[in-house]
Amino acid sequence: MFDFKVIARDKHTEARAGVFTTPHGEIETPCFMPVATLANVKTMTPKELVEIGVNTVICNTLHLYTRPGVEIIEKVGGLHKFMGWERPIVTDSGGFQVFSLSDIREIKEDGVVFASPFDGSKHFLTPEKVLEIQYSLGSDIIHPLDICPPYPVSKKEAEKAVKKTIEWARISKKIHEERGTHQALFGIVQGSTYHDLRKLAVEETVSLEFDGYSIGGVAVGESKEELLDISSYTASLLPEDKIRYLMGVGEPRDLLDCISFGVDLFDCVIPTRNGRTGTLYTWHGKINIKNAKYKEDFSPIDENCSCYVCRTFTRAYLRHLFVTHELLAQRLGTIHNLHFFMELMREAREHIKKGDFKEWSEKVKGGMHG
Repeated sequence: MFDFKVIARDKHTEARAGVFTTPHGEIETPCFMPVATLANVKTMTPKELVEIGVNTVICNTLHLYTRPGVEIIEKVGGLHKFMGWERPIVTDSGGFQVFSLSDIREIKEDGVVFASPFDGSKHFLTPEKVLEIQYSLGSDIIHPLDICPPYPVSKKEAEKAVKKTIEWARISKKIHEERGTHQALFGIVQGSTYHDLRKLAVEETVSLEFDGYSIGGVAVGESKEELLDISSYTASLLPEDKIRYLMGVGEPRDLLDCISFGVDLFDCVIPTRNGRTGTLYTWHGKINIKNAKYKEDFSPIDENCSCYVCRTFTRAYLRHLFVTHELLAQRLGTIHNLHFFMELMREAREHIKKGDFKEWSEKVKGGMHG
């Protein structure tokens, strides 16, 4: 049911194009997944996402557990039906969100206690509980409970997080094998910026034979150099025949670099969050559409973009919508940014297949400023 096939490799980098098969369709890789935290990509309908070219979205286990609650989603028949999305869905473990709630959580031997940021209610997440939530949601790709340490973190604390994550991964894999659901379980590799801890995490996690592997604990405050170093190093240790997912990385240059390291799957709030606030992506780099210089600029956001927004509206009009706080601004900014990210991935796949990914990637990165 779940199968990953590499169909093309770049000769000059580790980049590869592949296909990951799920019950809700194929995921062509490299693939970027918009974040649908509460079962929606903010301001967008599922139909619009499909038209833009979005293939897969990622939803947040912890947030859906607290609102609207698993029971509601289960009653309607699962997350796909609840949100009207017929393509693949990934759910995370909640580990990153618990880490971000550091002032209202407590890590225990067999799980994590946290207080809901919405109503202050106390909850106890265990490896078993996290899987049960995701089984009820019915997402295609699920994750075991992990500990995502902050940055910076001491090596001692990072090692504790790695060992606990591995322990919970072992428990989760056993449960998943016994349960036998139609969902792929990915193992999460932690280790902060420490190479030896990353190596330990990869060895132990890979020995459990997950359906795919997710690189966690990046884009949490470390420098760009550290992010790329850890992503490259960790990806190089992972099995060739399994899909590799880099969690939370989304700047276009970083995506291209990490594709060259052999990463297949990405997610980040960057295109949608920035789209709602007026930071728009182009093949020449980012622009802040609210800047005064765009007041009388009657060109499209990007003359090389074929999205609905660029075919229909000018920079001057977009600026007007943003500075007057019109809701349409958030939608149009999101449509454009997501289209740009989908095109970036589509072209990356094409150039890997053509064999000139490195040359194309360097040209694209060189043309981007800001």
